[in-house]
Amino acid sequence: MNLSARFKRSNPFAEFPREVSVLVFSSFFVAVGFGIIAPTIPLFAKSFGVNNAQVGLIISSFAFARFASGLFAGKLVDKFGERIVYTTGIGFVAISSFAAAFAQNYEQLLSFRAAGGLGSSMFSVAAGSIMLRATDDSRRARAQSLYNSSFLVGMMAGPVIGGFLTAFSLRAPLLVYGVLLIVSSVAGGFLLRNSVLAARPTEKSVQEKTSIREALSSKPYLIALTISFCSASVLFGMSRSILPLFMVEEMKSTAGYLGLGFTISSVIQGLLLIKAGGLSDSRGRKFSAIMGTSLLAISVVVLVGTVQPWMFLLSMVIGAFGSIFLSSTAAIVGDVMKGKGGQVIALFQMSGDAGAMVAPIALGFIADHYGFRPAFAVSAGLMFIALFAATKLPETRASHLGQSS
Repeated sequence: MNLSARFKRSNPFAEFPREVSVLVFSSFFVAVGFGIIAPTIPLFAKSFGVNNAQVGLIISSFAFARFASGLFAGKLVDKFGERIVYTTGIGFVAISSFAAAFAQNYEQLLSFRAAGGLGSSMFSVAAGSIMLRATDDSRRARAQSLYNSSFLVGMMAGPVIGGFLTAFSLRAPLLVYGVLLIVSSVAGGFLLRNSVLAARPTEKSVQEKTSIREALSSKPYLIALTISFCSASVLFGMSRSILPLFMVEEMKSTAGYLGLGFTISSVIQGLLLIKAGGLSDSRGRKFSAIMGTSLLAISVVVLVGTVQPWMFLLSMVIGAFGSIFLSSTAAIVGDVMKGKGGQVIALFQMSGDAGAMVAPIALGFIADHYGFRPAFAVSAGLMFIALFAATKLPETRASHLGQSS
């Protein structure tokens, strides 16, 4: 085997179009920056003398603005093309980050962070549109997993840098985040300048478009929305709200032990995401959906019966394996789309955002009034709903059509 062949075999980007590597590269800076500010935003908000609920509102405002502007962002993608919307969206978040860094009161910080949600919606929908259309269904899940891996690695690296910057100033992480976003925006805009996929739609490409009405008439798309909502409710809702409280208040665990569990989960995902994407491409979307939903359901059931701290670690390991299979759910959307479909992708992303927004409130209410275990039981119920939906998923990968119904 010559040197060129060896490089191609070891290079994870070799089999994909150039757009995939560009997005992975550019989005890595976004992820690092977001990881940098994640632990800092609550501290910065607190510095204005507000209560915990107001701190939570700062975080929720970004998520709500991102959710509320999803379909609008999709419409922009369909009209102006992915390149313009991607670079403009990241640039908008950069401006809002710089503004937030110089906020003089709580109200200004709240407004600037909320404004950033619009930009986040724009670039994430644009990136999703490129990723799902850049590859055919034999490689789509692997490309999506590679993209998700860049975010995961960036998010793991960010908090370390953010902690160091916070020691100097609570405003510094937001400034650095803004700089990293500018790098990402400029790099993405320059490297995608000749991309036909990311270009402004032509008359022909407008004709090759999937509308929301067409997508909602597709059974696989509806199932993908269901799985996305349920899994996000657990992975981004339950895990980031009541689970830490359960471990500290009921299991009497330390923050370090809690961090160990989340770190183990992140490492497993980082190591195996691309492998799981390959299994989705080779064995089909239904296989991955059933594996992911069943494993995540089992992990939550373990939490329901947790009586020792080590059971939390077991749950995190099982959940990590479920998560890596569910990372390719977006490939189902790409399989059923024909041509551009910015709003179709936006609605799919909004289904996950909705789960991440609703779950902390609903599960927190259940935990307050009935206890943590009933809240975990409700979370498990959501995943069993997702599992049932996955068993009804018609195979969307072309080479597997006809194998399931």
